Order: sequence, then C-alpha cells, then structure tokens
Amino acid sequence: VFVRDLELGVKIGVHTFERVTTQPVRINVDLYVREGTIGSDQLADVVCYEDVVDGIKEIIGVGHVNLVETLAENIAQMCLLDPRVVKCRIRVEKLKVIVEAASVGVEIERYRTT
Repeated sequence: VFVRDLELGVKIGVHTFERVTTQPVRINVDLYVREGTIGSDQLADVVCYEDVVDGIKEIIGVGHVNLVETLAENIAQMCLLDPRVVKCRIRVEKLKVIVEAASVGVEIERYRTT
C-alpha cells in the first residue's frame, strides 16, 4: 500500500518564522502488509490508503513539530498500529527551505517488533 507525493501545509521547523505559518511538505508512505491478509473484495480486509492519509492529517493537526524526523516517526508509529503492516517507509520533505534544492528531508524505515 502506498501514498505518493501527498502535499500538505505543515507547521514544522526550529526557526521562529517556521512557527507562525505552515509550509509545504511532501510525504510519501510505503506500507508492507503481511501476506494473506486480503480475504475478500471488502474494504475492511485491506489496509486503506484513505485511512493512512486521514491519520497523517490528524498528526499534522495536533500542532507545530520541530523536526521532520519527529513527523516521520509519528507517521510510522501510526502506520504500525495496524497489525497487518509489518514494515513502513516514510519520507518527509520540506519543499521551500533551501532555495537551491527541490526538497530536503528524511526517509526512515520501521518494522513491527512483535
């Protein structure tokens, strides 16, 4: 399951000017789902990408976060709440921070430990 190039306004950053307004952030999510979890053609039997996007929006809605690393970790934790997800890769990019760069950010992978 994946979400590609989700662009949202996020209050993120350590600088004073980053605390007063949102800035564009691009988020990519790859979820690796346990084999054999799809039992039918029913939405309840799959990891729903719409639920993933809604969860990301909820995380962002909580308020300002200092680091892209923290946002990525929070998204990974949310994704791993679904017991069908065994691994996730999260990429968070700030799009307008370094003039000479298209984006800057982090990419993390997290695994289910149990």
